[in-house]
Amino acid sequence: MEMNIIARHMAMMLRSIWMLAFILLWQAALAQPSGNYCKVKEGKFFIQLQKNISEEDLRHFTEKYDLYDLPLRDWLQGRKLDSLNKMGWVLQANTATSLAIAKKLESRVQDFERAAGREMQAVLHEASMLEGGWPVPQQTYGINKFRNRSDFAVQDSVVTFCLRGEARAGKVSLAGSFSRWQYGAFPMKKTDSGWIAHVILPPGKHWYKFIVDGRWMQDPDNLLQENDGKGNTNSVYYKTNWVFMLKGYSGKGKVFVAGSFNNWEPRKLEMRPGANGWMLPIYLPAGTHTYRFIANNNWMADPANDDRLPNEYNDFNSVVRIGRPYVFKLDGHAGAGKVVLSGSFNNWRTNELYMRRQGNAWILPYHLGPGNHEYRYIVDDKEVGVPDNGRGEPDEKANLFFVIEPNYTFRLKGYPQAHKVVLSGDFNNWSPHTYAMKREGNEWVLAVHLTPGKHRYKFLVDGQWITDPANTQWEGNEHGTRNSVMWFNTPLQP
Repeated sequence: MEMNIIARHMAMMLRSIWMLAFILLWQAALAQPSGNYCKVKEGKFFIQLQKNISEEDLRHFTEKYDLYDLPLRDWLQGRKLDSLNKMGWVLQANTATSLAIAKKLESRVQDFERAAGREMQAVLHEASMLEGGWPVPQQTYGINKFRNRSDFAVQDSVVTFCLRGEARAGKVSLAGSFSRWQYGAFPMKKTDSGWIAHVILPPGKHWYKFIVDGRWMQDPDNLLQENDGKGNTNSVYYKTNWVFMLKGYSGKGKVFVAGSFNNWEPRKLEMRPGANGWMLPIYLPAGTHTYRFIANNNWMADPANDDRLPNEYNDFNSVVRIGRPYVFKLDGHAGAGKVVLSGSFNNWRTNELYMRRQGNAWILPYHLGPGNHEYRYIVDDKEVGVPDNGRGEPDEKANLFFVIEPNYTFRLKGYPQAHKVVLSGDFNNWSPHTYAMKREGNEWVLAVHLTPGKHRYKFLVDGQWITDPANTQWEGNEHGTRNSVMWFNTPLQP
């Protein structure tokens, strides 16, 4: 199912969502013990706490407003105050009995998710589950790097997270992007060597932390860490879905794999020696991936893989196909000698994807994942089938394109006399030609696939750039003008 937590009429709903978040905060603040509150006022996020607040009340306060990333107890006791500014907070008051801090709201969308507290999160969680759950962030590839031990044990879809040591801890929990960072979402079981928790995970990139007696900590054995841009550093785990294997070559010092997924960097992905050769577990997203092995500085195709595509060196690259194939079809051109498919999905190579004749058409099955895909057909070295420019004429600068699993629809009201309206943004490399919108009623619309996070975009109406009149969020750009800004499916962080 399509995952779209923020509804497609996002621009129209921003004001109502923000008002709902504000009301929830105001109501929750009234219910807090005297002197302890969390509220939004005049574009700022305010927190005030009494220094004699009990550990239990502080825990409930932290949980209610999703403030796990803030070292509140340290600040109340006068420790780590230098981290206030680093995390964007300003000290309003620090008396013998209370502490007050404030933070300017970065954006309506980002902060309503945090500020609304558990009440709003429950609504978002229910919506996300109806749409298929929280999204796994897109990633070209990923491998795990642990010290002192191998990867987490995996059986089918179940991953066994492990925290070594902490023998004196009374309670240990696991939280992460897969649990929406809920406090104590996965209680861990104590073993003779540490703590474990079993979690069902899909392939992909996942962030996590351990909670040891209320203290959040990264995995000390995991070398992969990533800052979320809000002052939190999380451990990163990849649930792998492919294993590269090369038998033999035991006399080689090092063996590497390189491919389209890592821009063919030759010495970045070092394979691990095994009993019968070399191996490397890896996460690869849905799609078609080409690769080669490098042993003793010699590049080679995978001798155990017969699925290959030609390359520019009059040789072949081995192929990994993950997911389901999309069938490209070009009708006609019965007298053509060759037809080549070239697109954004294969870096616009013109010597790789040769289509085959079937009846009165040329076809090519090609595995692709969710996303926005641009392409062209090349018939006997001549490009064909380019889109029109809105006036019934070919637009040589535009590409054909299609969307797999669209999850957001951009809308522009009005402009009934326009010949062509184009959507352009960071999700299509700011192309001013290809993403032509369609007229439906009194709107121009286009459904696309967006990855989670922040996106910048504009509309191009008959050659004139405009921001989204229905979206009040914007930021300046290098041209001295504005880009519209939106946040899409942003998972909450700890």
